[in-house]
Amino acid sequence: MSFDADVITLFPELFPGPLGASVIGRGAAQGLWSLRLTQLRDFAADKHRSVDDTPSGGGAGMVLRPDVLAAAIDSVSQQNDPRPRLLMSPRGKPLTQARARALAAGPGAVIVCGRFEGIDERVIEARNLEEVSIGDYVLAGGEVAAMVLLEAVLRLIPGVLGAEESHADESFENGVLEYPQYTRPAMFEGREIPSVLTSGDHGKVAKWRRAESEKLTRARRPDLLK
Repeated sequence: MSFDADVITLFPELFPGPLGASVIGRGAAQGLWSLRLTQLRDFAADKHRSVDDTPSGGGAGMVLRPDVLAAAIDSVSQQNDPRPRLLMSPRGKPLTQARARALAAGPGAVIVCGRFEGIDERVIEARNLEEVSIGDYVLAGGEVAAMVLLEAVLRLIPGVLGAEESHADESFENGVLEYPQYTRPAMFEGREIPSVLTSGDHGKVAKWRRAESEKLTRARRPDLLK
């Protein structure tokens, strides 16, 4: 089963960006996932192809019109579409590894890239958009956020990374940050690879890695241990 993503955006030329490179790009070439882009302006009703208007009640910026966005969503996602409809938004629920894994197990997603001051609340409600945030900061638009979400999801699709164990010990997979990694040369600028990693004792290696993961997590992300 392929993971099918629809992205609604004012800037389709930004895609696929990094999604077209490396293992993610190869996954698309192998038919493991697909990306379809929809230009929001194609659904504007006036000759100027307007997609926004001034905010009701006053204030700075412009707001995406609900009728234009609803028409765009309806063109790619019917009522019986099992895919979640996601809106990239700084006020959304934070994207987590668990959410990325859940999305990767599904048939795909419809992703709306916000712009301007925001989106009319009525279309969020009427089209059941799930707001998703990639962090506590604000971007100029949702396109980069959509790429972040898609990369987090697509790399979890079976066959994209190749070996499933490639992400089994990564940060957040087991509730802690990933342990430090080392490779050759054995000595680098006076710093040696920890001897336990070259001991050949897999039990000791596993114990060391778990201890290092917990130490890093306590120092950098103690909230994960609560």
